[in-house]
Amino acid sequence: MMTTLPRSWVAALVLTAIAQPGGAADAINGQRIYGLQCASCHGQSGRALMPNAPSFDRGERLMQPDTVLLESIRRGRFAMPAYAGVLSNREILDVIAFLRTFR
Repeated sequence: MMTTLPRSWVAALVLTAIAQPGGAADAINGQRIYGLQCASCHGQSGRALMPNAPSFDRGERLMQPDTVLLESIRRGRFAMPAYAGVLSNREILDVIAFLRTFR
């Protein structure tokens, strides 16, 4: 019988696996992806352009751990589409690293 791990555990395992030495998130790549995928709603400087979208320039949502943000971006919420299958976990973590430069 195979046991299925909770999604939060899977995200934590993925984050641990790629956060090893030499596998740090790339904020420069995250900036590129953010510009293509996120800036139209969240703004180039992190100030939200869409109602109810978090403004990252004030640190909204960025107090959460990377694993929580990773799952949130993968699943999407309300008007934000799910990025699972669009961006890899690595690319999402790169975007999160870039978001953390706004603070």
